[in-house]
Amino acid sequence: MKPMDVNTVLILVAIGVAAGLLSGLIGIGGGIIIVPMLLYMGLTQQEAQGTSLAVLLPPVAFLAVINYHKAGAIDWRYAAIIAVFFIVGSYFGSKIALNIDQKTLKKIFGVVLLLIAGRMLFGK
Repeated sequence: MKPMDVNTVLILVAIGVAAGLLSGLIGIGGGIIIVPMLLYMGLTQQEAQGTSLAVLLPPVAFLAVINYHKAGAIDWRYAAIIAVFFIVGSYFGSKIALNIDQKTLKKIFGVVLLLIAGRMLFGK
């Protein structure tokens, strides 16, 4: 583990703010903001993905969820079902990711981002 200087802490703060803003605004953050920025900072693909998931452990979106709940903009039934199976999927996904070499995993990650971007830009 590298020691953290003031610049590193400031970059991490900026990543957190950007991911939090985008998460609250349009529901994204971890995979699109945190992982690429951590890669840029020198973490391996597995370290970046693991660190991004660790960010989700505490209730990082708690205040945003309260706002959406107050506005009646959450379907709790959908959220509960997705959450249960997110746990299952993330467990098996992490097992797979930890057994794939970094270069291949980085390519898979990039392709997924491109597919999502293409679908959003050119889909109906």
